[in-house]
Amino acid sequence: MKTDTVTVAALAAALAVAVAASIAMIVMRTPEPRGSVSAAEVAEGPAPAAKRELRGMWITTVGNLDWPSKPGLSVARQKAEYRKLLDTAQRLNLNAVFVQVRPVGDVFYPSSYEPWSQYLTGKQGRDPGYDPLAFMLEETHKRNLDFHAWFNPYRAAGPGAAGGLAANHMAKKHPDWVIKYGGSLYLDPGNPAVRDHMRKVVDEVVTKYDIDGVHLDDFFYPYPIPGQRVNDDASYKKYGDGKSRATWRRANVDALISGLNDDIHEEKPWVRFGVSPFGVWRNKSTDPKGSNTQAGVQAYDDIGADVRGWVKKGWLDYVMPQLYWSVGFKPADYATLAAWWSRQVKDTGVKLYIGQAVYKVGDGPPAAWDDPGELLKHLKVNAEHPEVEGDVYFRATNLTANPLKVADRLADGPYRDPAIPPAAGGSSRPEPVRDLKARADAEGVRLSWSPAEDADEEEGRGTTAYAVYRLGHGRPVKDAKLIATFRAGSDAPGYLDRGAPEGKRNSYLVTALDRLHHESSPSRSEAVTPR
Repeated sequence: MKTDTVTVAALAAALAVAVAASIAMIVMRTPEPRGSVSAAEVAEGPAPAAKRELRGMWITTVGNLDWPSKPGLSVARQKAEYRKLLDTAQRLNLNAVFVQVRPVGDVFYPSSYEPWSQYLTGKQGRDPGYDPLAFMLEETHKRNLDFHAWFNPYRAAGPGAAGGLAANHMAKKHPDWVIKYGGSLYLDPGNPAVRDHMRKVVDEVVTKYDIDGVHLDDFFYPYPIPGQRVNDDASYKKYGDGKSRATWRRANVDALISGLNDDIHEEKPWVRFGVSPFGVWRNKSTDPKGSNTQAGVQAYDDIGADVRGWVKKGWLDYVMPQLYWSVGFKPADYATLAAWWSRQVKDTGVKLYIGQAVYKVGDGPPAAWDDPGELLKHLKVNAEHPEVEGDVYFRATNLTANPLKVADRLADGPYRDPAIPPAAGGSSRPEPVRDLKARADAEGVRLSWSPAEDADEEEGRGTTAYAVYRLGHGRPVKDAKLIATFRAGSDAPGYLDRGAPEGKRNSYLVTALDRLHHESSPSRSEAVTPR
């Protein structure tokens, strides 16, 4: 993940700084009163109209930018810091986190292929004394947040870090896989052995851990640095097969993306695969299919990433372009790019989420980023395009820092109520819950119900979570308001609604959700008047 740049020179400078910093860095049930929603009305009916959108944040581990705050912290301190980041996610009604589990050829879980990350203990290869990924998954799912495991596929070491590489780091074991560029080390995308290795690395996590998604960032071939060239002559000579170098490089990245797509869905069909690319595929001046922008970097040409092609070929479940520019910024206008990406995903089945630059808020130029309403403008632009189904914020600690009260503005405005992520793939849905009961007490309204007996849990279609709705008594189901979602896991699930309006009769509905966020028909309603 990186900051945006429009000119090549500016991008090179920002990239150098970023890389250096990264590395240094519920009445028992009574007969239903007249006017309530009957079982016949809801038993086979649609679920209430909950807001559906992805809301996420990136948790960056490279350079200890988000988590842990520095290497060498005790296990207890590391865990406390991660829970604090999840507190921010819950306060903002987010529903997903994207956590960097493979930052620089090292990892945040015990691996058969790569060393422990230096950002845990301060020394690459040193066991931190627990499984951070297992811990993070448990804590994240407890709060009903989706967990997307974020991998950087090719970055191997930052400036000056090569001497501290563990003996089992790929750059040590296979120096012939490495490209030196800009003072950093990269694994060569043109070497088939590198692609095979990366597929094994990702498959290990997909197989061993209950993740919800696999996520790649924008680093494919290195971003251009003026006066330097990526020296992949040896692999080009061996594997180029007569293609132009640019065509061959794109084919190399294509092979990794298509291979990962096949591997992931063969192993676990419900795990979603997505990429967060640089926000400009190509300028219109370069290609009529491109965006009306004048960016100095184009993903297709400069880093070998034909993201538009991946979308059109169905190799991704979602695409999350990093649109780190303001509305009205002429070289790369946010509104122009949101519209362009919306057209690319239309009728493809690929979800479109937008990467938002919360890190820039209060830190112009341009001056737009000193406007506390800039990010809210982005969400208003998104509302004009039904293809945009959510946003993810870079980075977690920036949200926690709340520059210009931007997190408060989200929490008090568009994120005031919870949301369910968009349903992904297929049309099946879990069985509805049974025997909903409601009773009022001094603390609020207590709901309880019996879980459905689901089938196909191993295919990701069993009940994973519940959604609770409240509606004014006698109102139609479509007017129900989503008040909570939470993870399944109890044989006697329930929920306490502490926010029910006192003295006002309300009805409640509960639905079940599966791994892909398909929603069951609602339960029979239960009406109750809080004390």
